[in-house]
Amino acid sequence: MAFPRRVTLGIVYHMPFWQAADGGLWESEGSFARYVDSLAPYFDEISLCVPVFSTPQTSGTRVHAANVRLAPLPFFDGPKHFYPKLPSMLMRIARWVPRIDILHCRVPTPAAYPAFVTAKILGKPVFLLVVGDLKALLPAMPYRGLKKKLWAGYTAFEEWCLARMTRGALTFANGAALARKHDRADSPVVETRTTTISLHDMGSRADSCGGAPIRLLAVSRIDPRKGLRCLPGAVARLRDAGADVRLDIVGPTVGRPGEMEREEIEADAARLGVGDHVKCLGPIALEPLLRLYRQYDAFVLPTLPGEGIPRVLLEAMASGLPVITTRVAGIPSLITHERNGLLIEESTAAAVAEAVARVIDDGALRRRLIHEGYESARASTLEGQAGRMMDVVSRRLHVALRSGMAATT
Repeated sequence: MAFPRRVTLGIVYHMPFWQAADGGLWESEGSFARYVDSLAPYFDEISLCVPVFSTPQTSGTRVHAANVRLAPLPFFDGPKHFYPKLPSMLMRIARWVPRIDILHCRVPTPAAYPAFVTAKILGKPVFLLVVGDLKALLPAMPYRGLKKKLWAGYTAFEEWCLARMTRGALTFANGAALARKHDRADSPVVETRTTTISLHDMGSRADSCGGAPIRLLAVSRIDPRKGLRCLPGAVARLRDAGADVRLDIVGPTVGRPGEMEREEIEADAARLGVGDHVKCLGPIALEPLLRLYRQYDAFVLPTLPGEGIPRVLLEAMASGLPVITTRVAGIPSLITHERNGLLIEESTAAAVAEAVARVIDDGALRRRLIHEGYESARASTLEGQAGRMMDVVSRRLHVALRSGMAATT
């Protein structure tokens, strides 16, 4: 199709934003804001079709690119808030899609399929980035009875929508597992890695674990799908073995299940006698979080299936932390065991404790993990990811994009 001189990219996703009094755009978590900034140099304008808070929040990450605009949706936090507002959502999406030239959907998200269908009707090109796997997460969901059936039904519906979108659009996937799942002979999927790090975020230390206490860090949303319940037991095992370790968990709770998970983590820590050594710090905005990583000695993420490649692994690598995580989903396409991280086979206290003990006790291993982690992080920066993705978008969708060298202010 013929494109106008100016090209507007429309992005639909569920990460909430707000607009400050000075006109600046802010995102609550930060990873998506940085992703938007990385794409901004390739387009004349980016229009974000995202939920918007009714009032400004106290912390978050600012979008620095000057060519990004909001196309606000009513605030929603997951499908249970989206679908009761469906008529309003559909009307706003239907008015928004004609004003953009290319549609980009980060999926899964409930707003994506209506936007995709509208774009296809209007003949607009679409590309997707698949960042998670709801079906793989289903066994870990804490619901029972009717809630479990409703979530299973929603998951099946999202899988149905996603199958149709991936067959009808250029698709990128976060990690090898998601790429394999959605790959089709007639519509091959392009593997990528979602990331938040730039070259200026790279650390320089060559070693950790040089003093006491040994500070462990986990960064994750707190809900039953993330495998965090094993961590108090791991800390207890390590302390019983004589290791002076402390663990901080950074991240927000996700709904009532997340609040219950945090309460259980804290209760387990108290019951095991490590209540003073396991702390849930709550959410921290991305910019201060990236600085915080460097205060720790090792990173642990005993996540369950359903991830693509968690972006926090690259954040930890860029900060010089040896990484311990589970061999699930797309993680093995980033982590090579004993080279740039340690992979555990299951999310248990014993497995985490054993891996942490290896990192503490084996200096040669620890320094290798840190060095190779830096190399992996340097190969997976925002700038590199955006450049590779936009090269494919330009070639496959026949779009003349900007060079990507323009500065974001």
